[in-house]
Amino acid sequence: MAEQINPWSSAPKVDINRLFEEFGIESFAAQKPLLKDQPVFIRRDIVAGHRGYEAISEAIRMKKPFHVLTGFMPSGHPHFGHLMVMKEVVWHINQGGRGFISIADREAHAVRGLSWDFCDKYAREYMECLYALGFKGEIYSQRKNNLLKDLAFEAATKINFSELSAIYGFGPETELAHAMSVAMQVGDILYPQLVGGAAPTIVPVGIDQDPHIRLTRDVTKALRMFLVEDRGSHISIRAKKATPEAIDAVAKRFKGAKKYEGHIDLPAGHNAAEVDEIVRSIEQEFGGFGFMLPSSTYHSFLQGLQGGKMSSSVPESLVWFDDTEKDAKKKIMGALTGGRQTLEEQKQLGGEPEKCSIYQLNKFHMQEDDKELAKMCEACKAGELMCGTCKKETLERVLTFLKEFKEKRDEVSHMAEW
Repeated sequence: MAEQINPWSSAPKVDINRLFEEFGIESFAAQKPLLKDQPVFIRRDIVAGHRGYEAISEAIRMKKPFHVLTGFMPSGHPHFGHLMVMKEVVWHINQGGRGFISIADREAHAVRGLSWDFCDKYAREYMECLYALGFKGEIYSQRKNNLLKDLAFEAATKINFSELSAIYGFGPETELAHAMSVAMQVGDILYPQLVGGAAPTIVPVGIDQDPHIRLTRDVTKALRMFLVEDRGSHISIRAKKATPEAIDAVAKRFKGAKKYEGHIDLPAGHNAAEVDEIVRSIEQEFGGFGFMLPSSTYHSFLQGLQGGKMSSSVPESLVWFDDTEKDAKKKIMGALTGGRQTLEEQKQLGGEPEKCSIYQLNKFHMQEDDKELAKMCEACKAGELMCGTCKKETLERVLTFLKEFKEKRDEVSHMAEW
């Protein structure tokens, strides 16, 4: 039985390799050579897996339209744990993607019990951070977006409670609003295609959010009027819930098409991707959505300063973007490292950077230079770099970042309004 993942857990226990195997997530390694000017999170394999990223890498290379969306639940102040997804979104926008951000206030209200006023307060902080990083696009509130609500309702017609139980572990005690928030998540992922046209859509997330991606891909298929399959000797176009008029329109569109009861066959020589694009446009002419399957990337978690996942439920595990210098210093200097028990052992055996929250913070965000990061790692393993020295150097980088980030946020604060 496949392992369930709880997207709302503050401390998920996730074996990434096992989940990749069980749920069919592909390694990102094959995609790396296809991307030029790779950012840190791709160069350093922080983005480890994907679903359907081939469509995105092709769109980037061929300069075709694509969308990029992710969501933030405004249940607390933004912090370093959120920074990776924000950077991924902005990078994809800079590669030509059209940007969308969902402020998941309905989810925060349903799952965390936050008031709408607090949701709006935290949402503005997230918006400031995104704009400060260079985000361009649409940022919307779930509860204020009527198009999204209608789309989520339509998506919900393709979701049953047995699926929610299998994917999320929902039971009789699960509140209806929590289940409704899942349909809203599906709507979020499909929303860019609703307002921006059917196109590849990349959703950068942590591995704990994969249940939403899997469900949305299933719903996307269920919403289609037709299923296009390459059978080798021919292309099969199977009608699902298409009207006779729509079926006739598809058959008339392709030379050599043979119409049967419930499906159409095209002779060899047709390209399945091109056929699917035409079929999707016909779906839309007859009132369907014609959505493309959304894609996703999965990044590894930034280790918390006290071990485990960086989570707002453990304040000592993270640095808030609004932390004072005193608070940041206390957290960084008190962080768990991969150092040995004594200075003597550290010099003899060297440290273990792969277990060190300070090294991970540098790998993810604080050290852009790959050569400098490699030197830090090697010096640690050789017993030449002591934890105290490393913490002090990292603290200076963190304080510089916080100062500069605060200045950028202040410059764009006027944009953080609905």
